[in-house]
Amino acid sequence: MNKSINDKLYEMRNNLVNEITLLDDVQFNSEPEKNMWSIAQVCHHLVLVEEASIKVITLGLKEMDSTPKERKKIHHILIDRTKKYKAPKIVEPDVGPFEVQQIIDLLNDSRTKLMTFLSTIEDKSILAEKSMKHPALGELPLDQWIEQIYGHEQRHIEQIKEIKLLLAAKH
Repeated sequence: MNKSINDKLYEMRNNLVNEITLLDDVQFNSEPEKNMWSIAQVCHHLVLVEEASIKVITLGLKEMDSTPKERKKIHHILIDRTKKYKAPKIVEPDVGPFEVQQIIDLLNDSRTKLMTFLSTIEDKSILAEKSMKHPALGELPLDQWIEQIYGHEQRHIEQIKEIKLLLAAKH
């Protein structure tokens, strides 16, 4: 695995855990507004996205077609929070409630699964040659599916910071 991608995966996950570690379970599970996810739900969504990404990359590796697809500036798309996306059912979080430590454990488990899975791919160059359709980003090379994990996480870290401000303003 490319060192910078590993570093970014590690850095984003660290940033995420730092954002939630000091929250109590009430803050963690409070919905800041009607029809808005709690911080716990945002984190559960990130776990589900990481697990779904492993499944998609696994399927993509089995595809026969290896016509390289156009690379996208996914980072710019993901960090633009003015554009909203509806999460596909498969990555919609449970209502909870969740405990902070429970979610940290789930995040650690999903990241371990991802890193273990990626370590089993002998020829990493194949990831740039095969692609799968992403629900928000369209057809993406498989290596960009890995990049979208930390870009997506960064997007939601910003959302968590906003939720914290909204919750603080209520009290």
